[in-house]
Amino acid sequence: MSGGGYGPVVTGGQILSGIKGNNAVGITSLAEGLTCVVGVIIFIVSPETVNWGLAPSLIIGALFSVPFSALVVKRMPTKTLKIVIGLITLILGLITLIKLSL
Repeated sequence: MSGGGYGPVVTGGQILSGIKGNNAVGITSLAEGLTCVVGVIIFIVSPETVNWGLAPSLIIGALFSVPFSALVVKRMPTKTLKIVIGLITLILGLITLIKLSL
């Protein structure tokens, strides 16, 4: 809900293209983790534009989200995972539409 918004889109797209749900979530989580690492590197390279109060949250989020999501998708059946991903994507889309209309 606070990210770039590409996670649900990428995961949903991968599932629609035939990739197993577990693999789709794993690939997306890895991509998001790498994106966080790049963000931290950019913070370090350009210190004049950095709000260092946000950096610890970014680092902690990246460190914990990838292993946690990998563990969850490893234990969740693919059918259940598809339903959960679909519902979460719909809910996030509805929240976005509601925010845009306000």
